[in-house]
Amino acid sequence: MSRTKTTPDATQRRGFLRGLGLAAGAAAAATPAAAERSDTVPLGTARKENEAERKAPRYRETPHVQAFYRTNRF
Repeated sequence: MSRTKTTPDATQRRGFLRGLGLAAGAAAAATPAAAERSDTVPLGTARKENEAERKAPRYRETPHVQAFYRTNRF
């Protein structure tokens, strides 16, 4: 089997495609690090709960919750 000689054009194309692949890999790796979650509270804007809020009941059985339990009994 003989190897064909590569032309300067082919070498340039390979280098260009290799560079594109490396750039795409770097961009893909940087994207999750730069993304911010949409459900987070911005730093410094969160407030502390007071004692009454800490002891307040959080679960309320509203009419739509009662309807859910009534229609979805397991």
